[in-house]
Amino acid sequence: MSKRDYYEVLGIPREASSDEIKKAYRKLAMKYHPDRNPDDPEAESLFKEAAEAYEVLRDADKRARYDRFGHAGMENNGFNGFHSNDDIFSAFGDIFGDFFGFGGAGQGPRPQAGNDLRYNLTVSFRDAAKGKEITLNIPKKEVCDACSGTGAEAGTSPQRCEHCNGQGQVYQTQGFFRIAVACPVCHGRGEVITHPCSKCRGRGSVSVNKELKVRVPAGVDNGSRLRLRGEGEPGENGGPAGDLYVVIYVEEDKVFKRQGQELITSADISFVQAALGIRIDIPTLDDPVPMDIPKGTQSGTVLRLKGMGIPYLNNNHKGDLLVEINVFTPVRLSKRQEELLREFEQLDKEKPMEKVKGFFRKKAKKVMGED
Repeated sequence: MSKRDYYEVLGIPREASSDEIKKAYRKLAMKYHPDRNPDDPEAESLFKEAAEAYEVLRDADKRARYDRFGHAGMENNGFNGFHSNDDIFSAFGDIFGDFFGFGGAGQGPRPQAGNDLRYNLTVSFRDAAKGKEITLNIPKKEVCDACSGTGAEAGTSPQRCEHCNGQGQVYQTQGFFRIAVACPVCHGRGEVITHPCSKCRGRGSVSVNKELKVRVPAGVDNGSRLRLRGEGEPGENGGPAGDLYVVIYVEEDKVFKRQGQELITSADISFVQAALGIRIDIPTLDDPVPMDIPKGTQSGTVLRLKGMGIPYLNNNHKGDLLVEINVFTPVRLSKRQEELLREFEQLDKEKPMEKVKGFFRKKAKKVMGED
């Protein structure tokens, strides 16, 4: 019986790309999988035929030879298809792994990245605003230096697992499917350790407290995350280490509140100072700075100090400092203070305003200073 053309078997044009070839084979492999068609000998035959076509057309050299010489070019080169389904599973384990969630047969366990770690770091409001270098002690695992991560005692090495023949997985039948699971003897490693490392007891890693210096950048906010690459748990089977994520929690401040990159604070002044105007010192993230309160300032007025706020991350610019003015009204007045205020009220009614200002200038100290 003559063989069908490989392109016809997969149902693809001769100019098909490698992705199109793989996609076509995946579809046929699922359709004619022997575990889905246990009583259909024709399905098994088609399953092998599709695998043979894919084996040739996925390889650039074999495909070129087939395109030039046809089936004769393959037979003369020593390729004559697959003899059993196990041969197919071994050759294309990655294809079936996509179906059922396991690695390719015969490949052993795949490299796996280590787990990421999280560290919650609480910093003061001012350290978050100005930035600071902080030393952390991180409990984590590291590759054992005694065995270099193999888990085997110095002078020995892990041995190939005889149960799975070093593949790290064994096949099980579940319903219509034949799936691979981790080997129960070597737990997917493909190797067994006959002489475990005395330091790590065969685990290949040890628990340590690692000291790390972390630079908290100026301007970080509550919930900001810092990523330290490769400072997580070690990988398995040669995989890369995970990362360490430092999550920032910022303490509240007694003086300042934050709104984006703007700082917000408040200043209390007397109603006399509000009427006459005054220069007062305003706290900042560094030293206090003087600020002029204009005459006639009302309670609740917000004044702005440019560039005295929170720095932008990775930027030299800063937000502003907003100062909310609270005008303090005295609760208890002496008799003389009441008399002076009533005199002021009368002048206010009579106008002009210059008289009122003149009165304040002369009487301000007495209004606030007498008992």
